[in-house]
Amino acid sequence: MGVFLMGINWDDITSQLRNLQLDSTGNQIERYEHLIDQLVLWFSWETLHADASRPFFHRQNDLVSQWGGPNADNVYRHARVSSTHSYVIRGRMHSCEDFVLAIRSGFMHQETWGTLQLFVASDHGIHPGDDFEIFLGGPNGDVPLPEEAVMVSIREYYFDWKAEEPSTFTIECLDPQEPPVIEENDLNKRLEKSLGQIEDSLTFWDTYLESNRNFQEDNCFSEQTVKVGKGLSLARYEFCFWNLDPTEALVVEADVPLAKYWGIQLYNLGTFELIDPYGRISSRNHNQTIVSNDGKIRFVISGQDPGVANWLDTANNSEGLCTFRWFWPESDKPFDLTTHVVSIADLDSVLPEDASQCSLDERKLELRNRQEHLRWRFRT
Repeated sequence: MGVFLMGINWDDITSQLRNLQLDSTGNQIERYEHLIDQLVLWFSWETLHADASRPFFHRQNDLVSQWGGPNADNVYRHARVSSTHSYVIRGRMHSCEDFVLAIRSGFMHQETWGTLQLFVASDHGIHPGDDFEIFLGGPNGDVPLPEEAVMVSIREYYFDWKAEEPSTFTIECLDPQEPPVIEENDLNKRLEKSLGQIEDSLTFWDTYLESNRNFQEDNCFSEQTVKVGKGLSLARYEFCFWNLDPTEALVVEADVPLAKYWGIQLYNLGTFELIDPYGRISSRNHNQTIVSNDGKIRFVISGQDPGVANWLDTANNSEGLCTFRWFWPESDKPFDLTTHVVSIADLDSVLPEDASQCSLDERKLELRNRQEHLRWRFRT
């Protein structure tokens, strides 16, 4: 006999969700943890953040709940909006270096999705330490709200990981309605949408990674720059799926991108979550990367610390995704990305003589400083 709530058979749903966790990676613990992430995120978003006349920001893709390849240098937050209302977003930048506000018709894993309007803080003279006030919708709004709009999304950027106060955001509906009376049918619809989001997120991103990997060779970046057609127009990506033995390293070499912001990040297959951004150094941006004397940047990706400055930790995963991203670019691909698979013991054969070294104590200090920043960035 199934357990029913609001007409939904939760025993059947639990069984379906368990089946979604079976994949080829064999890492079932990670997949179950990811399932819990999705349950928390999408029940909260679709059930508790459903009223566009009473919006509050819902933080996602933080240190504990992720999906869809989040950027390690971002904080993501979303609030429900509607073209039938107008809103004001107020806040203070504190140590945040920039943010992108996007009006969207849905998330990428949904059938209807896309970016409808953009507002970049630095383009409007908003800089670290500044207060800001942005009006959405209405006849005189700073950002229009098209009829398809269902959310406003904020991506905060932290280029210099300092242990300082992060930005704050509030959102207010300027023409709110009377608090709604939630009927059984309303809640039932919200629960159904939550379940749809959970299933779509779990399956879409797993398939997205698998399909991208099928079109390219392991341990090499694709020759095709990824531009998400309905995503951020300022964003560019390239993917490389690594497949390494424990004694091997992947060396990535590139010219310095002609872009305001760039970085390299490592992800788990299947879940498309960052490799432990708190316990591992699995990402580096333009402020965290040492440039060689020849003007090139080189990263070493491996499960063992090779004692070089620009190391990225795979957490001993033999397979995964490495993403290179550059935003606010001068062109789609202003640089070349090359890779070499070598034995960790033979790294000297592909690294320049001036490659910066990093001692064990220096690495511990680097990780400790990053963790201190992340505790501030994701504080409650």
